[in-house]
Amino acid sequence: MRISYNWLKNFIDINKTPEELSLILTDIGLEVESLEVEQSIPGGLEGLVVGEVITCEQHPNADKLKVTTVNVGKPELLNIVCGAPNVRTGLKVIVAQVGTTCHPTAGDPFKITKSKIRGEASEGMLCGEDEIGLGTSHAGIVELSADAEIGSLVKSYFKMEDDYCYEIGLTPNRADAASHLGVARDLAAYFRSTVKALDLGSFQSVSTNGTAVKVESEADAPRYSGINIKNIKVGESPEWLRNKLSAIGVRSINNIVDVTNYILHDLGQPLHAFDQDKISGNQVIVRKAKEGELFKTLDGVERKLSSEDLVIADAEKPMCIAGVFGGEYSGVTEGTTSIFLESAYFNPVTVRKTSKRHALKTDSSFRFERGTNPDITVDALKKAAILIAEVAGGEVASSVVDLYPNPIKPFEFPVSYQNIQRVIGKDIPAETIREIILSLGIEIENETEEGFDVKVPAYKVDVIREIDVVEEVLRIYGYNNIELKTQIKASLNTSEKPDKEVVLNQIADLLIANGYREILANSLTKDDYLENAETAVKLLNPLSSDLDVMRQNLLFSALIAIGYNQKRKNADLKIFEYGRSYNIVDDNYVEKQLFSIALSGKKEAEQWNNNSKGVSFYDIKAVVDDIIKRLKVEGIRIEDYAGTYFDYGLSYKKGEKVLVSFGAVSKANLKKTDVDGPVFFAQFDWDLMIKVIKKNKITYKEVSKFPSVRRDLALLLDDQVSFEQLRLIATKTERKLLKDVQIFDVYKGDKLPAGKKSYALSFTLQDEEKTLTDKQIDAIIQKLIINFEKEVGASVR
Repeated sequence: MRISYNWLKNFIDINKTPEELSLILTDIGLEVESLEVEQSIPGGLEGLVVGEVITCEQHPNADKLKVTTVNVGKPELLNIVCGAPNVRTGLKVIVAQVGTTCHPTAGDPFKITKSKIRGEASEGMLCGEDEIGLGTSHAGIVELSADAEIGSLVKSYFKMEDDYCYEIGLTPNRADAASHLGVARDLAAYFRSTVKALDLGSFQSVSTNGTAVKVESEADAPRYSGINIKNIKVGESPEWLRNKLSAIGVRSINNIVDVTNYILHDLGQPLHAFDQDKISGNQVIVRKAKEGELFKTLDGVERKLSSEDLVIADAEKPMCIAGVFGGEYSGVTEGTTSIFLESAYFNPVTVRKTSKRHALKTDSSFRFERGTNPDITVDALKKAAILIAEVAGGEVASSVVDLYPNPIKPFEFPVSYQNIQRVIGKDIPAETIREIILSLGIEIENETEEGFDVKVPAYKVDVIREIDVVEEVLRIYGYNNIELKTQIKASLNTSEKPDKEVVLNQIADLLIANGYREILANSLTKDDYLENAETAVKLLNPLSSDLDVMRQNLLFSALIAIGYNQKRKNADLKIFEYGRSYNIVDDNYVEKQLFSIALSGKKEAEQWNNNSKGVSFYDIKAVVDDIIKRLKVEGIRIEDYAGTYFDYGLSYKKGEKVLVSFGAVSKANLKKTDVDGPVFFAQFDWDLMIKVIKKNKITYKEVSKFPSVRRDLALLLDDQVSFEQLRLIATKTERKLLKDVQIFDVYKGDKLPAGKKSYALSFTLQDEEKTLTDKQIDAIIQKLIINFEKEVGASVR
């Protein structure tokens, strides 16, 4: 939002420089992102002075040139050669002295230098309009009035004043500050002064009936005001109005539209002008659109309306999408002589939904959808009528129509001095608090020593609770005025064990040390990526069709990142993410903390001395096992993955709950995200992981003095038997002495019967109290062989 320094002076007396005011605006919550100098004339006539021609003689070497001496208020006269036909003795002129830079109406700026023209010295230039940007005339030099003061600045003579424009990063809650009046109100509160009242004394009211107005949807248009203005002449706006709008980046269109834009940025009240002669039946009807009703907007686009859209219509057709965009047919043109001027308060929710539905963002919708001031509609009409009379010759042709059946009430609630001081952290005097609140336009009632009741005007849409009043007091009092204490009193609570952030950082450090990179993805995604549409959390007002639901997993976040990188020739990826999933379970919103890992491309970068292979299922399994081992999670049960994420994979369970699932991402999911496979992915239920490791006990075990023993077995097995089954049988067979079971070879081939495979297993045995004997070891191995044969039909090769 752009705010003009000079424009603010219409509402409040300012004795601060533009730079000082910039800091004040930021301090009171209106952050100034930039400050720029605005000049109505390029160069601002800088360096030009008023001079008087003392002598004017014919140039001895040129018929069309004159040699003059000019008084510019210095001890010595300037010798200036001039070719203008109207130069003469006694004329007051504009002088550009040596060193002055002139900014012509057309062409590049140029600097005045001392020179000789046809042999005569020239120490400056007598200026024409086009040479200094004042106009386009090249007929001669500018003639100033006889009373112009010699040596004075030309910019002072023309009463030119540089303007300064603030670019303010307005937060969405500050709808009340979306105008020069709104910003001036905040500054008045800061300076403990008052905003100047609107001067509406020249408004000429009449008692004639004008256009009939009917509001069919009062909930969507709580207040609707309008007035008829006749005998207007549509044309170019005067210079002052064009300059005002140009300073804040608004393009001048014509004098009528410019007045409506001026009022919008002046008072924050959007207006709309309809060509009176195009209003069928001389009726304005505020109604809901018919479903599918066609309407061509000012940009020439025909739009299909919804029955939820509010329109301003005549007896036959819509003329405007209320609060958003005008219609092509009913707009003001060069031939317009009479208008119906609208000023309304529309329901913010209605305007916001319509603006979103049609992807139309305008200055009007920006304000209406955040909440305008319902109490200013009529005053805005009157001020606009005064300006239209001034710039377009318009005359008020009707009384003001003002339909406001259910006035919007101010927000009322109690406020305590103690709460204000407690939250701010400083004992601000009660009188100062009271003074600030009153200066913001908030009324105070039922005062006591403890506090008071407030009546907050309807335009301050973000001040509806006591804490909001605290914020108002604090920002006007000044955050910088709250001292930092040398001592801070605080109660220290023991942190939750285990500390979630510490655990997360441990695993992140582990992965980063192994070449992984962390990603942070949007929690919004599109419904094509849903795991279960019935439990999805859908957005009521999605930003786009690609961001219309909350994600249910981290899989597609990883795939989108991989796809983005693959298209930029960066296919070898090792990434992880810590994020949340969102679902509806038994009509309750459920958030779950997840942790994911994804691998794609080659395992290592290509080098001359290695043959880099692509990542595989065992790479993702290795990193999952490393995390499980790092966090000392025991008692894991392994099952084949059952779900839609992977073509094949495993799930690690703790009890009946899945702790982590991992595998090769299915071709269907790769196709959805346009990713070239294979991609291997793991997703941890991090909330469950934290619960599991809470039960871990830190123990120390001295390194055993007795040696461990390894024995190997080669087993012939059915294809469907897994290593996990064998491991569980082994640990159940010997719980005390068996320390580890590993598989070190797998064989399938012609030498084995159909449907069979061979696993070579190693078993590590150790007794913590004594050295194992061959007899003990053989007995354990025999038990293992018997149980393998009994439970899975294995035979020793």
